[in-house]
Amino acid sequence: MEFGVSINKLRSKITFATLLIKSQGLRVPHWHFNANEHGFLIKGKAWIGVVDEGGDVATTYNVTVGQVIFFPKNTLHWLKCVGGDYCFFLICFTTHEELQTLDVDDVFFSTPEDIAARSLKPQGGVQFIRTFQKQSEDQTINLPPNLAELVHNASYGKSPDKLVWRYFYDLKGSKKYHYPGGIIQWARYRKNGTGLNANEKIFSESLNKHENTVTLGTIQIYSSGLRQPHFHFNANEMGYVIRGCGKLGIILPALTTDFDIGIGDVVFFPTGTQHYIKSTCDEDLVMILAFSTGNQLKTLDMDDYFHATADHILAQLFFKKQEEFKKIPRFLEDQAINMP
Repeated sequence: MEFGVSINKLRSKITFATLLIKSQGLRVPHWHFNANEHGFLIKGKAWIGVVDEGGDVATTYNVTVGQVIFFPKNTLHWLKCVGGDYCFFLICFTTHEELQTLDVDDVFFSTPEDIAARSLKPQGGVQFIRTFQKQSEDQTINLPPNLAELVHNASYGKSPDKLVWRYFYDLKGSKKYHYPGGIIQWARYRKNGTGLNANEKIFSESLNKHENTVTLGTIQIYSSGLRQPHFHFNANEMGYVIRGCGKLGIILPALTTDFDIGIGDVVFFPTGTQHYIKSTCDEDLVMILAFSTGNQLKTLDMDDYFHATADHILAQLFFKKQEEFKKIPRFLEDQAINMP
């Protein structure tokens, strides 16, 4: 309750959800009134469909573990779990308000029969419309017990890449940014498109084209590694722990706190809030991070702003002799994630 109040009060523009779909289950076709949707597949294999404006094109594609999906606000889409195992997604919606969603079956059964018949013009007219039976149980995630009788020929095709890449990004297969203490990978907008491959370029442009999208990233912090204290100029940040455990610290104007985090925990850092993440288990800490900007993320690390500040200013600030600050070394390698 307090977490929800906090992200609403601080206008996070991010809400996290987890979505578990059983094998052959379907998150039925739907759209969201007030949010873009970004998803990260943690387990399973899914087939995705997105219906573009006008309905002339339905973009479909398969997604596997570590890949990212994107659905712009008010875009009809579905997710079907097609592997032998269940599918588990982390979903990020770009709103701090209550999410507003319409499912296609709910819309259909709320439409007057004669209007539905006029729209679809089926054989049999209104009588055909009346053969549809509304289920007593909510069908948000659907898996009919007689699915084998209902579906005789299911194909899970893939649309051309130039269409798919507007809504899909292979985060797991993307460039790895290596640091002494870990690895970061990004699904983000890049202002300078030089050197981007086709998937990166199209996905980057798609994010920037739509309002209130997010930047996603995965961070892997080696055991005892530290994502050093830093803050973001232009985005709130929310994170979800996929694997491992750690300790997190956050500094607000009126509050300083630290706490432990483990698998399934969600954390939130408001814009401008200095924070750090330390991996404390024997195994690496792995998190998915979401930032509330579709523009290029702007960040400042603690070591960088210490080195950028004149040493005589630091001496006056900390009541410490100027030459003492020469003891703080500069490294050739970026220390965003460092080791002891």
